Amino acid sequence: MTNKIEITIDVIVHATEDISKIFQSFDEILEVKEEDFTMIETTGYFENPIIMLKAKLVKKQAQNLIKKIMKLLPSNQINELIEEIEDRTVDSRFHLRLDKQELVKGALIVSEKDTIKIKIHTPIYNKKDTTKIFTEIFQMVN
Repeated sequence: MTNKIEITIDVIVHATEDISKIFQSFDEILEVKEEDFTMIETTGYFENPIIMLKAKLVKKQAQNLIKKIMKLLPSNQINELIEEIEDRTVDSRFHLRLDKQELVKGALIVSEKDTIKIKIHTPIYNKKDTTKIFTEIFQMVN
């Protein structure tokens, strides 16, 4: 099942943030290159410029990203994610949010504010297998 993994990464970059630092952090820490992202320039609620970054990773690149994330996250947070699999999964997509500012500082922390949204998708044909399948995916780093 792990060879059918797709990952979508969504990041909102505000005008006050240095996009080059965000790209550099993705490259150095998670090995996701700037060219993997598409950029959409838009305007925020208060007419401020916003750049929306989106990346889609498949197969080996997706597996490598999961391995990287699981290696860098504190073990207590990995355990929390495994406990919350059912709450975080919608339509075979596991939702994970990482703190964007912590990534720029060189650390990975699960967070709900100013986040990098990561959706991990793998086909799940029977809903009761959700926990088992995502647990296996998260433990493939060992």
